[in-house]
Amino acid sequence: MNKGTLRAHMKALLNRSDCTDALADTFIDQALTRITRTIRIPSMEKQQTYNVANVSGTGALQLPTDFLAAIEIYSNGVGLQRIPVKEMVENQKTGELGQPRFFSRVQASYLIHPQPTTGTVTLDYYAEFTALANDASTNQLTTVGSDALIYAALGYAADYFIDERSATFEARAGQFLTEIQDQADTSEMSGGTQAMRPTTQYTD
Repeated sequence: MNKGTLRAHMKALLNRSDCTDALADTFIDQALTRITRTIRIPSMEKQQTYNVANVSGTGALQLPTDFLAAIEIYSNGVGLQRIPVKEMVENQKTGELGQPRFFSRVQASYLIHPQPTTGTVTLDYYAEFTALANDASTNQLTTVGSDALIYAALGYAADYFIDERSATFEARAGQFLTEIQDQADTSEMSGGTQAMRPTTQYTD
């Protein structure tokens, strides 16, 4: 469902002649922002790969502009462990080079240590939904959860117009968001790619 269709459906459900397209767009944008804070689903996942040659001497990885939260950071197949910034600063004073093992976030970047000299560092992360710039626009949420976006927007509209249906709209939006998140969580925990890890390993 593109933005134009979504807006038309939202206005039809609201059923008010005084809700302009501009107001409806504001409610949709507010709803999109709110939902971005609320759920974490596979369609929000992205990957950024950093070439070690382009990483600064302090081991700083600039976060993507649409970054929300890290899922995993790894280098040459080795996952990095998060440590406090104070500990990272002390570690970096050693000037140690080699395979990165640790990371810390400082504002809009991740610091890594030791400083790699070859290879790549990969960041898997949750990204913001793509903005709905025009009536033909779609994004990850309009594909999998247009109903949640519509009813969340209706909730903002009800607050604006002091509409008694506010609680109903909010409840429906919450229901749809829970369904979306539950579906994502279930898909992560089931299926043929999942396997039970042994608690003990034996070597010959």
